[in-house]
Parts: sequence; C-alpha cells; structure tokens
Amino acid sequence: MTKIGSFLFLIGVFAIILDFLGRVPKILFWIYNWGDTMAWVIKIALVVLGVALFFMGNKKEVTSKE
Repeated sequence: MTKIGSFLFLIGVFAIILDFLGRVPKILFWIYNWGDTMAWVIKIALVVLGVALFFMGNKKEVTSKE
C-alpha cells in the first residue's frame, strides 16, 4: 500500500506543479474536461488519498513486523 500511496501522491504533486507551469500530463488530461475547479479537486484528492494510503500501509507493515 505504501508504493501505491507514494505513486498517487507523486502524481498529484506532479500534476499541481505542472499546472502552475502551464503544462498538463497526458495521463491526467481527461480531468480538465469538467473544468478547472473539478481538476483541482481531483489533483488534491490524489495527494490526500496517496498520503492516507502511505500511512495506512506504513502502520500495517510496522504492526506485522512485531
């Protein structure tokens, strides 16, 4: 879960940074079909979901190692 969480977090942050530079990653181009507000909601959701999965997976790994 930590790998998936890290991937989602990095994709979200990458999309936010590229948006400020005026570029759009091809994999996330579809989110702009619903407008800028919804694109921001999706990008922020990717970051939040990525962080949540990372910490949930990290907690699970720590408890299973003991």
